[in-house]
Amino acid sequence: MRIEEGAINHAFPVLTLNARFAGSPDDLLSSYVHEQLHWHLRDRRAQQQAAIAQLRRLYPEAPVGLPEGAESAYSTYGHLVTCYLEIVADRALMGAERTAAVLSHKSHYTWIYKTVLEDEPRIAAVVAGHHLQIK
Repeated sequence: MRIEEGAINHAFPVLTLNARFAGSPDDLLSSYVHEQLHWHLRDRRAQQQAAIAQLRRLYPEAPVGLPEGAESAYSTYGHLVTCYLEIVADRALMGAERTAAVLSHKSHYTWIYKTVLEDEPRIAAVVAGHHLQIK
């Protein structure tokens, strides 16, 4: 893992985080978990693709592009899974109150995080139905 000034968080080829999170341990942890989840999902490509197909049907008008969505439609739908798993993991690691505080600082994927929080049982069912949850 690397932490770099001005870097855009990404998981591949080397997990890299923006140094702006270094001042907030909770934001840094959440970002790290998010990027690690991309590795988890990469190893479950077929299940992830099936979940994305289902999410496309459930949310046919998902936005593409920041700040609401991701860089492509495929990535926006995939991030519904990633961000759901991130929130679940953050709650387990930090508790619900600190997780809510972290989410309130997010200035990217705003539609994705909002949708996950507003429709959490539905997205949880998609994740579970495709065996994508973290054990």
